[in-house]
Amino acid sequence: QVQLVESGGGLVQPGGSLRLSCAASGSRFSINGMGWYRQAPGKQRELVATATTGGSTNYADSVKGRFTISRDNAKNTVYLQMDSLKPEDTAVYYCNADITRLGRGRGDFWGQGTQVIVSS
Repeated sequence: QVQLVESGGGLVQPGGSLRLSCAASGSRFSINGMGWYRQAPGKQRELVATATTGGSTNYADSVKGRFTISRDNAKNTVYLQMDSLKPEDTAVYYCNADITRLGRGRGDFWGQGTQVIVSS
């Protein structure tokens, strides 16, 4: 079984910064893509940023220039550095990983979510 464990959420003032982390654990698996999604109250889950194993990244227009996604492939970990945070960034942030498990095929895995609140 593969698990994604997130950390780093919290309460921050507008203009502040937070860094989210997500580590994948388990056995006999390889990670393809990793990314972050978020879901605000009353809204659908939306893509924030993704990163491939090769280092290619993709961002939602709403976070370009403010958020940076990065990966440590040796640690099976993905990070999301969030700067210049705005109240509209308030949401539950979910880690996602596209994982291939030996003998069990490929699939999507999700973390439990971490709350980010941007408020003065």
